[in-house]
Amino acid sequence: MNCFSLLCSLGFLLKEAQAWGFKNGIFHNSIWLEQAAGVYHRESRKGRYQLTFKEAKAVCKYEGGKLATHEQLEAARQIGFHVCAAGWFDRGHVGYPIVKPGANCGFGKIGVVDYGVRRNKSERWDVYCYNPDSKECGGTLTDPQRIIQSPGFPEEYQDEQICYWHIRVRLGQRIQLLFQEFDLEEDSGCLADYLEVYDSYDDVSGFAGRYCGDYLPDDIISTGNVMTLKFLSDASVTAGGFRLQYVTFDASLFSQNQSHYFH
Repeated sequence: MNCFSLLCSLGFLLKEAQAWGFKNGIFHNSIWLEQAAGVYHRESRKGRYQLTFKEAKAVCKYEGGKLATHEQLEAARQIGFHVCAAGWFDRGHVGYPIVKPGANCGFGKIGVVDYGVRRNKSERWDVYCYNPDSKECGGTLTDPQRIIQSPGFPEEYQDEQICYWHIRVRLGQRIQLLFQEFDLEEDSGCLADYLEVYDSYDDVSGFAGRYCGDYLPDDIISTGNVMTLKFLSDASVTAGGFRLQYVTFDASLFSQNQSHYFH
């Protein structure tokens, strides 16, 4: 076994764990785990525990995935996936994966905590989805800088597109969005085609703005080391799309004299 096998892999993971946030013996919100296992947790846009079984399936399908199975949750758990929030998964089960037991999580046990099949499918929980394949657009981004653009850019984007870009850089860094080109269908309130920006690692909290038309948005700086971009197009008019770049910098260098930032 050489340095490029198990020993080096463990060393690499330990460094990554320290960089991303390794607390109390478990990863916290590690996108590395989402990428490796294909399993991810979602809440309703209204907050925690707001999804019926039907709505939960729709959330996963909306992002190109499906409800995770018990086996997929367990496989994710075995490499460190730990979420103390009950959610729907395959066949109408509700539960969550636990790596390390806690007083308020897991009932002192480890494994996939399974509440069993819920007879009442109108109960409201979160959801665990599974999608091992790369999406047509969007994805999880960890590079210190990257270009993000609408599908097919510089050609016009298509109707009925939905893309999520989840940006997560190292702790202690911030993210700056630099808009380079922007042309989306314009309407009052940006209800048809739009790009939304969130100062968080989901589209539930930290809403920062919704953009459409051909006005180039101001640069945006995050308050922490995560951001989410959501692009949506409806079934009618299309336009030229957008291109932007994100860059990262040390939070200690942040100055209020820079471009637009979150409050």
